[in-house]
Amino acid sequence: MTTNHRTPHTSQAPDASSAGSGVLSARQLRERGLSAALIAERCAPGGPWQRLLPDVYLLHPGPPSSRERVQAALLYAGRDPGRHGPQGGGREAMVTGRAALALHGFTSVPPLAGQRRIDVLVPQQRRLRDAGEVALHRVRTLPRAQEVCGLPCVPVPRALADAVTAPDDPGMIRRMLTEAVLAGYCDGASVLRELAEADLLDLPHVAAALPALHVADRTTGEDRLYAMVRCHQLPDPLWNVELVLPGGPPLGGVDAYWPDEAVAVVVDARASWAGHDEDAWGRHARQRERLEALGITLVHLTPAKLADALEQQAAIVRTALMASTDRTPAAYVGVIPR
Repeated sequence: MTTNHRTPHTSQAPDASSAGSGVLSARQLRERGLSAALIAERCAPGGPWQRLLPDVYLLHPGPPSSRERVQAALLYAGRDPGRHGPQGGGREAMVTGRAALALHGFTSVPPLAGQRRIDVLVPQQRRLRDAGEVALHRVRTLPRAQEVCGLPCVPVPRALADAVTAPDDPGMIRRMLTEAVLAGYCDGASVLRELAEADLLDLPHVAAALPALHVADRTTGEDRLYAMVRCHQLPDPLWNVELVLPGGPPLGGVDAYWPDEAVAVVVDARASWAGHDEDAWGRHARQRERLEALGITLVHLTPAKLADALEQQAAIVRTALMASTDRTPAAYVGVIPR
């Protein structure tokens, strides 16, 4: 009599270590040869697995780790019900909002373990609803994802735009915006552009944080100006001074001034915010006209340009200093520390 031996279905089931991840989708499990019935059996009460989200499973008992929660959210958001379940890959879903900021390393937001919601950016045509702790944000065009801790995240400016929509903690919103700039993740102008594109600038809690964002942007710009002068061996200027005509009106403050060459530099964060500060360009133009009428060259720099092209900005200032020998001597102006 011949005995037929069948390998139990459970021997086919991957565990977290063999799968390389504690979270897999139903599609990934089926690709490993597991039937829907076996998946359901292993997720039954007392079983070794758990269903975290529709068609997304945790392959061990106990709570998921923060990373597993994000992986589960991405697997869920990557599925398309019209295409028979979770898709296998691509970058059609990416973490955004405060979860993305936590992954980027922000200290102004709670760590992932303390966040109850995971925001995920998906294409506009994705036919899914929010599920569990996953909140979906549909967009026509996805930004280029950044790999953070091996997970696809939106760039910081976009993450901020999705993180500040709720006025739950205005102080934290201000800290998020300023940390983005002061910690060097991005410049204030890129943050402002994302907020403007999302129509968030008129929200009271966002508008209240913009002055702090401007101060942070200007602070980083000044720091980069100091680094530019030092690293590119420019002559030492007079730092942070007010120019005045003897017995006359003030001519405005400048961040650096070379009196022998009559060259002044202003780092103006608001110049990067053109279109959002209607008076900015008018102020720049009036100051430039006053100084140039006196033979003083005024160079406007922005934090963004100092961050992206420091050597180029140093060359502009060096050229202005060298050109002073070919100009008519400038009028004498007084210098007052500010």
